[in-house]
This record gives sequence, C-alpha cells and structure tokens, in this order.
Amino acid sequence: MIVLPVGWLVVFSLTDKQGGATLANFVALFTDPTFVDPLITTLIIACSVSTLCCLVAAPLGWLVARTDMPLAATVRTLVMASLVTPPFVGAIAWEMLAAPNSGLLNQLWRMISGMPPDEALFDIYSLTGLIFVISCYTFPYVFILVANALDRMPGELEDASSMLGAKTWQTARLITVPLALPVLLAGALVAFLQALNLFGSPAILAIPAGFHTLTTRIWSLFQFPPKPELAAAASVPLLVLTVLLLRAQAMALGRRGYAVLGGKYGAPRQIALGWLRLPAAGLALFVLAMPLFLPYAALFNSAFSRVASRIVGFETFTLHNVKFTFFELSSTVPALKNTFLLATSTATLGALLALLIAYIVARKAVRGHRVLAFLATAPLAIPGIVLGVGLFLAYTRPPLALYGTLWILLIAFVTIELPAAYQQLGSAFHAVHPELEEAGRMLGATQLRTLKDITAPLLRSAVIATWCFIFVATIRELSAAVILFTSETKVLSVLIFDLKESGDVGAIAVLSLSMVAITTLVIAAANRLHVRPHLRPTT
Repeated sequence: MIVLPVGWLVVFSLTDKQGGATLANFVALFTDPTFVDPLITTLIIACSVSTLCCLVAAPLGWLVARTDMPLAATVRTLVMASLVTPPFVGAIAWEMLAAPNSGLLNQLWRMISGMPPDEALFDIYSLTGLIFVISCYTFPYVFILVANALDRMPGELEDASSMLGAKTWQTARLITVPLALPVLLAGALVAFLQALNLFGSPAILAIPAGFHTLTTRIWSLFQFPPKPELAAAASVPLLVLTVLLLRAQAMALGRRGYAVLGGKYGAPRQIALGWLRLPAAGLALFVLAMPLFLPYAALFNSAFSRVASRIVGFETFTLHNVKFTFFELSSTVPALKNTFLLATSTATLGALLALLIAYIVARKAVRGHRVLAFLATAPLAIPGIVLGVGLFLAYTRPPLALYGTLWILLIAFVTIELPAAYQQLGSAFHAVHPELEEAGRMLGATQLRTLKDITAPLLRSAVIATWCFIFVATIRELSAAVILFTSETKVLSVLIFDLKESGDVGAIAVLSLSMVAITTLVIAAANRLHVRPHLRPTT
C-alpha cells in the first residue's frame, strides 16, 4: 500500500522514456517555467491560506470558547458542518456566485449600483479568488484546534493573573496567547498542508484563470500524450515537503505546551463582551456565510432554476435538472453504484485494518509493533495526487495490472484514510485499560470472549465513528480518483468534475447537493447509533 507506489514513483522520476537512468526530469522541474511557475504559485497560495486561516480562526475560536457571545454553540456546530462540504464543491458554488459575467453576486451588484455589464465587483477566476475559496474550507481545521485548546486551558492561570492586577487584555496577551501558540502553529501547518496538496479547488478555478498549481500541473501531465516520468518527478518535491512540514509540526508541538499538575482544575473563565456581544455574533455568522450560507444558496438556486445564472422564482423554478441528472444522464447511476460500493468497502476494510493494527500496537502483541504503527501513519505524508500517480505507475503492469478496475481505487482510498482511522482507534484502545481484559481472563474467559464481551462494547462507538469518517471521506475524495479512474470506474466526485468541464451547471448542483445530503445522513445515522456501551458481567 505504501512502499510499492512510492518506490515506483522514485524509480520513474529517475528514468527517461526509454527506461535509462537520468536526472533530466528534475532538471526540467526546476528550470522549465511550466513547472517553476506552478511551484511558486502553490507556495504563495499555501502561505496566504495559512496566514488568512489563522487570522480568521483564532479570534473566532476565542469568541466561541472564552466569551459570552450569543449563539456560541450554534457557531461551533456550523463550523463543524462546513467540514462536510467538499472543497471542490465549494469552489463550484463560489464560481456560481462570483464568476465575472454570470456570478449571482455580480448580477445583484449591477442591479443595485448600475455598474456596466462588462465590469465585475468580484472575479473568482484569480489568484486572490482561489486563496479566498481554499481558506473558506480550511479555516475550520484551525478553528477546531484553537477552540479545543482554549476549552482545556485551566482557568486558575488567568484568575491568578487577574488577582495580581493584570487587566483582561494583558492576561490574554501574557497568559492565554502564549499557551495557545503551539496549537495555533500546528493549525497554521495543517492549513499550509491542506492548501499545498489540494487539487479540486485549483482545478476548478485556477485552470480557467490561466495558471496552474503543482497538483493541477501533475494532473495535466496525464493528459494526452501522458508524461508519467515528469509527473513522478513533480510529485517527489511535494512528497518531501509534506514530510518535512509534518516533522516540523511534531517538533513544534513537542517543544511548546503546558501540563497541569495537581489533579482537577477549574473551567476557563468567560469574558463579558458587554455591548460587543451582538456585533461579535454578527461577525461570526458573516464569516460562516462564506463557506455555508452563500454557497448552498447558489447550489440550490442552480439546481432548481431553468437558467443557472438567474435567481430562482415562481417563473424560473423547475425540476428538470433533477430529472435530467438521475433519469437521463447515463453516467449518474454507475457513478453512484461505484461510489457506494467503494465507500462501503473502504470503510469496512479500513476500519477492520485500523482496528487490528491499533490492537497490536496498543497491547504490544507482536515484536516490531512500532514499525507497524509507523507504516499505519506514513500515508499521512503522501498527498492524494502523489499517491494516485504512484499507484498508477505500480499497477499498470504485471503481476498486478489493476488499473481500470475498482480494486486500484479501493487500495488508494484505504491507504489515504488509514492514518486517521488508526489514530482514532488507537486513542480508543489506550482509553480501555488492559486490566479489564486481564480480569476477564483471570475469571476463565478465553481471549476471544474477552475481546467480544469487554473490549468490543467499549470500542463500539469509536468503531462506528471511524467507519462513518472513512465512508464520508471516501465519497468526497477527488485527488487520487481523478488520476486512477476510467470510464467504467467513475465515481461521484469525478463525475462532478467531468460535468464541470462540459459546463452542465444544473446537473453539477444536483449532484453536489446529493453528495452533501448523503454525507449528512451518514453522520446523523452515526450519531443515533452512538449510544453509551454497557458491560455485561462475565462469570
């Protein structure tokens, strides 16, 4: 799953078209403007997104976690809900909103201001527009880290500062910010990595604007005529940079932090905003309008309007797009079948594999368990587009010629989702003390019955959550799928991406809303199944 595709990636990056050893691919990568410009553009985007996410998410996390702002719980829930939206769907929605000519916001502004038709208030087909859209669907990662860190911060530290005469803002500057700084730095690196490795949003917005990022340039090398050796060479720097950033994140979190000594500690002290309470809530809802309210309004408008660029009303309302998408578009039903089959298989196989690895590592069941833990988390450092290139190179030749089948997509999806699944179940295993299993065996139960009657009930919620997490992530995966699919193995995310190139906006909106509805229903079902486990007595 890991060594084979990465190995072929390295081999192809060092060979020419005739199969001879060469460094020409890397020379071209760092001298040819068609490669250098996308690399520089990608770094500019990643740095800008990281900075913008921190500037937005850190204050919003502080308002939600540490102040008496109204609707704080609602804002936190809506931020989590924005994670359900795949970034490429968000990019499509913002294209409907802010395209220079047909964008709904530009049309509305022309009606209000009388601006000429050849001018536009917003232009989403620009570097600034791409940075904005990526930030909309990346800042929730930073928000969650910051808000959770502020929730756990001991209130006594700030109380002690106040008792020593410090004002509220002095306490925030001298106590709260330094304690939250390691988590904020980790969030900045997460945002940087997300922007660095993202394919969907740049493919939808950057290519029409006339420029490439590194991921879209790698994808373009698989268009006719394909250049796999150059694609492999372009993937290696992306892989190396991701590994270095993950290492930097681990070092940052390892050196800076705090620990509470002495047992229980008080809840964080809420700060009264006074007359700023309502403006703060309004600001939070305005921020959430960018990834949630406006994009979904645009998708609903395009799904049920006769003309996607016109605001839906009684005269323009139609169900034609729904009928066309599900009953006339020949690719829809096969794509839905492939998506459900792959999502279910990936979630089941990935959860079982992660469960087995987590058990072996947590209980130290075999020698070399640390190596197993390393391999389970290693795919975290492999961007989806890079893994897709590696799997394409590995499985288009004997003895395992899997390209053109669903098996290669299954391997890709399981590999991509394994690290997060392993980390979730690993944490769950560490929360189940081994003494519980030892007590069962001392009372005469076999190891299998101990796992069935003691460990399994305690891990039930974690396994369900992991299964649903993998299922949802598989449905929205595009980076690897866009490299590995064929006409017979097309999935929902790739179908939406293909329809984008053909310009069928109504069908795109219907399928995008269907994808979000499916993921929402799965999460809701998981929450209903998330019941507190009860242990049965073992005799």
